[in-house]
Amino acid sequence: MTSHRVAILQSSYIPWKGFFDIVHDVDEFVFLDNVQFTTRDWRSRNRIKTPNGLLWLSVPVGSDRNRRICDVAIEDPAWQEKHWKTILHNYSKAPHFATYRSFFEDLYLGRHWDSLSAMNQEMTRRIAAEIFGLNTRFSDSRDYQPTGAKLELILDIVLKTGATTYISGPAAHDYIEPGRFDEAGVDLEYKNYQGYPEYPQLHPPFEHAVSVLDLIFNTGDAAWRYVWGWRESPDNPPLAEGYLEC
Repeated sequence: MTSHRVAILQSSYIPWKGFFDIVHDVDEFVFLDNVQFTTRDWRSRNRIKTPNGLLWLSVPVGSDRNRRICDVAIEDPAWQEKHWKTILHNYSKAPHFATYRSFFEDLYLGRHWDSLSAMNQEMTRRIAAEIFGLNTRFSDSRDYQPTGAKLELILDIVLKTGATTYISGPAAHDYIEPGRFDEAGVDLEYKNYQGYPEYPQLHPPFEHAVSVLDLIFNTGDAAWRYVWGWRESPDNPPLAEGYLEC
């Protein structure tokens, strides 16, 4: 049987580096967006570094929890220019901002986003392929018309993808039943987000839990080394060479 490694996660707004780490680990990544939307969560917001500390960038989607992620509409496009100006203000002096400016400027100003799920998925796909060079196949959970909830839903999608290995996020420990995967003939692995090396980052102290934008603007085409590359050469991890803030 041909190996087919699969991960299933809800989409996130400009995700942190760990999101792309798990994308790198699999052959197929399924966006689980036909589940309940949670407010004040990574679905619609993320953090960047600023001279005054961490700053949340939040997409205005309202507080209604009675909807699925794929049904969350973005009605006011004014936030797009506001977010881009905030990113520009705080990262324009980062070493590699100029290299990626047009790429991200197009994502923010090149079109009007009216669906949170569509935006999150498109931004993630493009960053994965065009910046990290990943050829992982992306799917939407709705492509598989899954049934059930929580573990039953995950198992249904896993089986419909033809997965031989399922890579789970560590938070799923609370409801995953390893025996169910054994019965289905699917290997179960948990993603470990520990051990990431620090990289040269503006505005210390260092913080891992920020949008991947921070990593990209600060490390450029070496970004992959700080996500998964350091594991491939554990005896020679990337060096976080410091630089003076401008």
